[in-house]
Amino acid sequence: MEEKDLVYRGKSKDVFNITEGPHAGKYRFVFTDKATGYIENGKPVFDPGYDVVVGSIPGKGSIACRFATYFFKLLKDKGIPTHYIDTISENEMIVEPALPLGMAVESPEFKGSAPLTNLEFTWRNNATGSFWRRYPFVKPCRNIHRVVEAWTKGDADILITLEALEETGAMTREEIEFSVKLVSDIAEIVSVEFASKGLHVIDGKFELGRLKYGDGKIVLIDEISPDVLRVCKGYAPDGKGDCTVYRECAVTNFSEGKRTIKNKKQVKAADFINIFL
Repeated sequence: MEEKDLVYRGKSKDVFNITEGPHAGKYRFVFTDKATGYIENGKPVFDPGYDVVVGSIPGKGSIACRFATYFFKLLKDKGIPTHYIDTISENEMIVEPALPLGMAVESPEFKGSAPLTNLEFTWRNNATGSFWRRYPFVKPCRNIHRVVEAWTKGDADILITLEALEETGAMTREEIEFSVKLVSDIAEIVSVEFASKGLHVIDGKFELGRLKYGDGKIVLIDEISPDVLRVCKGYAPDGKGDCTVYRECAVTNFSEGKRTIKNKKQVKAADFINIFL
């Protein structure tokens, strides 16, 4: 694809407009080897729960594309609406163009005003990551019954309450309720699929939007890949769904006013492909 056709360059893939051929007018996703995480002791630690690109993993793009293809096809079989069309190479897929959920700026004449350009929804089976950092009074890995949260998507993701989305006019109450249920339904399908392989999904994040040439209905867009899921291999729930071995897995720290939490039994994203394909 030519650079002039580039629509968006993201943290895990590049998006191009297709200008000719049978898929003219559609988008081409090119999954890259870039990976997010954090720096520890001068070295990158890859973790899909973080939003900063800290390096690359050879072959990661093809792994992410094959993984996303697997789950897009599974969701189609389950009747979940998405923008997926086809996969054409080991790291490229074709999708319907979609408009991310957002809102135009109301008063652009005021310095600092900015539009809401995108939303993503996190869902959490257990308390870890940023959820635990925000709510440290909760024990790590507690069952939080698939809490769904909305975030503005950008260089730094910002939590936005569902009430604020409605009050600002970014989404209607009906759209919010539909979106939360859609995310929860997809999360259930993904969680059950991993559980069938003896693995537990800790949390994940999905992006929703409206098909550009559709009827305005909200669907799953972007991707389902190792970049948007955290999975563990040591989940041992009690009757309430709380993990009973969290003391052996969760490692927390508090230094210079910042909390951190890591999960020692978290599955590396690169290993996902061996589980499903």
